[in-house]
Amino acid sequence: MKNLKNYVFIISLVLVSGLHHNVVQAQNDSTTERKEGSQVIIITGTASGFGKAAAEKLVAKGHVVYGGDINVEGNAYLNKIGGHSLEMDVTNDSQVRAGIERIILEQGRIDVLINNAGYGEFATIENISIDDLKHQFDVNVFGYARLQQAVLPYMRKQRSGRIIIVSSVIGKFSLPMLGWYASTKHAVEGMADALRQEVAQFDIEVVKIQPGAANTGFGATAFARLEQSYIPDDYRAIIDASVKSLENNFASAPYAEDTAETIVDATELVKPKIAYITANAHEIVRLRKEMSEEDFYKMFSNK
Repeated sequence: MKNLKNYVFIISLVLVSGLHHNVVQAQNDSTTERKEGSQVIIITGTASGFGKAAAEKLVAKGHVVYGGDINVEGNAYLNKIGGHSLEMDVTNDSQVRAGIERIILEQGRIDVLINNAGYGEFATIENISIDDLKHQFDVNVFGYARLQQAVLPYMRKQRSGRIIIVSSVIGKFSLPMLGWYASTKHAVEGMADALRQEVAQFDIEVVKIQPGAANTGFGATAFARLEQSYIPDDYRAIIDASVKSLENNFASAPYAEDTAETIVDATELVKPKIAYITANAHEIVRLRKEMSEEDFYKMFSNK
């Protein structure tokens, strides 16, 4: 139990230590050359969180922004600020195809795809229904695949384009209660790295965004699912410790604007980086690189 009690302290230290690096990184990126003119952009998951914050910033900068979301009412703001809302459930093949076809019909091209829509459920590896697990992969992994398969034929024809993939720092390691969500992000990371190599010949770029915890409402959804699930007493200690640390993590986390600014940079920079770590996640990534696998995971174990 000693290590479980240290869990909150470790994560808090990671968040605070990462802040200075984040500020310096933003300053460095701000001096980089940017593309001229407006771009035609499709973003998924624009009704809230990173997607909404990025869409608002990109519209304000003069880009032609289409935002797809399953939450039609929550996504309607786009039409009021100069963007274009699309009803798009990323698990629905026909809605994805219809949205992309509309953009091509109205604009004649797609310059940037920002694959962002996603959600998570907190649960132990054992205690999640297979149907819920499949749905999490359908949104977080296959949803990205659907958008890419719909957009890439047009980008290949153009011989230009950029795909921005909102992954997660949890795609670099895994933690209690986050195992299945982390597995979707590990899958996205592997997919993105292969995609980058496959499409470079067509002058299509692939950029990964790897946020840490952010105050976007993501945690509330994940906690709600946890409260509805059955939890065996054998797991109660590690679950209680994990929930406490995660609640503190989200409460002290930056808001969506931090990551949204990086998404804007990844969209506009002439030569973006392959990957950007955001939301104060630099320190835990450093620890994961420098520590042995055994020592890193001991920090979060109840042994």
